[in-house]
Amino acid sequence: MIFRTAELQDIKQMQVVRHLVKENTLSNPDLVPDKDVAFYISEKGKGWVCEVDGQLVGFSIIDLKDKSVWALFVDPEFAEKGIGKKLHSLMMDWYFGQRKDKVVLGTAPNTRAERFYQLQGWTKAGIYPNGEIKFELSYENWAQKRLSHV
Repeated sequence: MIFRTAELQDIKQMQVVRHLVKENTLSNPDLVPDKDVAFYISEKGKGWVCEVDGQLVGFSIIDLKDKSVWALFVDPEFAEKGIGKKLHSLMMDWYFGQRKDKVVLGTAPNTRAERFYQLQGWTKAGIYPNGEIKFELSYENWAQKRLSHV
């Protein structure tokens, strides 16, 4: 497995992974065009990818300006292999290296993603109007979680 910073030429494969997921699916794939992904990984924040044998199998993107996780997806065929956890760690280490502000994200309730974020130290902070659970992660909680795994 190779983990690295996402580049513009990765966007097509990132979109493939995004559309393979079984949970938190897009109702309309056109809702997240390539230009939006490019904007997030090059101007609003940063992204990371995981490759296995030259195939992109997961990615994460954080929005530094709006202090939110924009994406974290893993090809279902590569689930439960630690890819999501590593992408999450890379993303959060970078974010908290830039700023110490609390970060948020939204995910559908009763999903593996909900359980995943709780295990990574995120706390529930309400419900968004679209029904997604709002999660928050403070710098202190992230630092404590990181120290407990050293």
